[in-house]
Amino acid sequence: MMLRQTARKALLGLSSQRNFSPVSFASRLYHSNVIDHYENPRNVGSFDKNDSNVGTGLVGAPSCGDVMKLQVKIDSSGQITDARFKTFGCGSAIAASSLASEWVKGKSMEEVLTIKNSQIAKHLSLPPVKLHCSMLAEDAIRAAVEDYKNKQAEANGETVEA
Repeated sequence: MMLRQTARKALLGLSSQRNFSPVSFASRLYHSNVIDHYENPRNVGSFDKNDSNVGTGLVGAPSCGDVMKLQVKIDSSGQITDARFKTFGCGSAIAASSLASEWVKGKSMEEVLTIKNSQIAKHLSLPPVKLHCSMLAEDAIRAAVEDYKNKQAEANGETVEA
């Protein structure tokens, strides 16, 4: 009982220990790459979704409530020139989004489709319970490229298959 009360106080910041902080507690649970991308997310924001050079991928995991939007700006040669994301979810989901937005920049559409969730998970050292975050990031990349391709097909008068 005493151990439970002490743990609860520590988690709520009511501990008498002076060196306890939520960041130090989290750093014991998450890899430094996750903490870095969570505390200093790269490429947060959005583009105009109606821009014909922007592909938008919106994916979610209903089981945990994470929602990820990744947008890529693609030039006429098929190179991704910029990326932005907005994510509602846990620190691992935010970190996976941030990392994905960095990895897609400067690559071709074909190259980014080779990015696998296992690579994202390995780079962030995600625990098994957080692997769905890397899966969302991979799905968001694929959805953004697919959205861009659909926009280009529609602009060229082609029919888009569902």
